[in-house]
Amino acid sequence: MDESICIGGVDFEEPQSRIGARKRERKTQGQDWRAHDDDRPFKKSGSLETAAERRQFVDNNCEKFGSVSEACKAVGIRSSTYYYKPKRDPVAKAQADADVRDLIEEVQAEFAFYGYRRIHEWLERKRGITINEKKVLRVMRQFGLKALIWRGFKVKTTDSDHAYGYAPNLLPGIRITGINQVWVVDITYIRILTGFVYLAAILDLYSRKVIGWGISLKIDAALCMTALDAAIEERKPLPGLIHHSDRGIQYACNDYRDKLTAHGIIASMSAKGYCYDNAFMETWFKTLKAEEVYLTEYETINDVLKGVPQFIENVYNEKRIHSSLNYYSPEEFEVLAANGLLAKHGINPVMQLPGNLSN
Repeated sequence: MDESICIGGVDFEEPQSRIGARKRERKTQGQDWRAHDDDRPFKKSGSLETAAERRQFVDNNCEKFGSVSEACKAVGIRSSTYYYKPKRDPVAKAQADADVRDLIEEVQAEFAFYGYRRIHEWLERKRGITINEKKVLRVMRQFGLKALIWRGFKVKTTDSDHAYGYAPNLLPGIRITGINQVWVVDITYIRILTGFVYLAAILDLYSRKVIGWGISLKIDAALCMTALDAAIEERKPLPGLIHHSDRGIQYACNDYRDKLTAHGIIASMSAKGYCYDNAFMETWFKTLKAEEVYLTEYETINDVLKGVPQFIENVYNEKRIHSSLNYYSPEEFEVLAANGLLAKHGINPVMQLPGNLSN
């Protein structure tokens, strides 16, 4: 039958096997004290021999003593000993860091321009791996796993010196609450062996999804009309959609403006010297070039026609997580929006653009 012992004035049950060992120890050492002697030092009981055992005892019984410090006094250890956490085995730590490095390199193999924040979100959301963001940063620094940075040169794609006139800028201060309310458009260039190929793209500002594009050796209105036709076919927008562009002649010409009017789409253009609202397209072009164009040796327009659409559809729209979308891809974001789940996932369902500019 188990007996009780008294530690610091508190009674605890002690197993019979422990009692026999304790009595043998007293007899061997010639000690003469009672099991319920409150003044005896706890360390002579023989019931808790290591610091780890005493920490566990304090952890299990601190409520009986009223506080951790009182329980520590009863078993003869300092509070700092109780709170001490042994250092991790360096071999195990090195192995764990190596495992994290493998995961990071796996992500960077597909998304070479991801920094530690996007890698952290990708591992947690796409792989279901719980990991501290700071650990990802530490391992990347430790092994030199840096995100690639691109720097290019500029080719002029905007000719705003024309007689077609300009539409007012409707974006400053606007509230966007869903898709197909604001589209932003622009043109960029892609270098090939014999010159340049031009890409016109249309982005839904709410979800950042690319919904239409055109590729051509000529930078003309037909290029932009191709992108517009594709976007209209894809989204079938209701009248009242705002179409925002720069002041380039391709977007200001009669043919393009007539097509907008025919579909009930309202034209908006950047004001002179006001570049904020065009930054969304600039950011997307930077992503395209950093994560696709500059990693691929395009030699002909056919290479561009094959590679760019694949990146847009299968990588950017479907997989690439976006920091402004709380690290969801554009398609994932649109699914959440369609089901009214943005707020539940920590995303403000209203996009408020800054400014109060009128033209």
